[in-house]
Amino acid sequence: MKVESWLFGAGAFFFAPVGVIYGILTHWDEPVGPVGLFLTAGLALMVGWYLWYTARHIDPRPEDDPAAPIEAAAGEYGFFSPHSWWPLPLAASCAVMFMGLAAGWWLLYIGLGLASLALIGWVFEYWRGAHAH
Repeated sequence: MKVESWLFGAGAFFFAPVGVIYGILTHWDEPVGPVGLFLTAGLALMVGWYLWYTARHIDPRPEDDPAAPIEAAAGEYGFFSPHSWWPLPLAASCAVMFMGLAAGWWLLYIGLGLASLALIGWVFEYWRGAHAH
């Protein structure tokens, strides 16, 4: 996590001066840009600090050791369903929800209901049927 903490920490030292430069170039007349850049710098600093703090309290990972062999990072990364169809209706219902933001709020509620059903189906797909565990 050492590299990640330095990467995010460096983002704070990039976005803060850019926010000042942006404010000077716009004569501080446009308030959204500098505020957004300062908030981005603060967020990068918070994430960098969290990663640095966490890296101090856990054992070093194989990614942090330049002399680590490739098989040091081997192992199980989790279970990913190769045949699930549920992401497709979930994505379609999210598209309906975003269209509801532009076309009408009633469409957002329909998409929210469809997304809830698709998400429940995706979460519980291995509880019933041929692939139940």
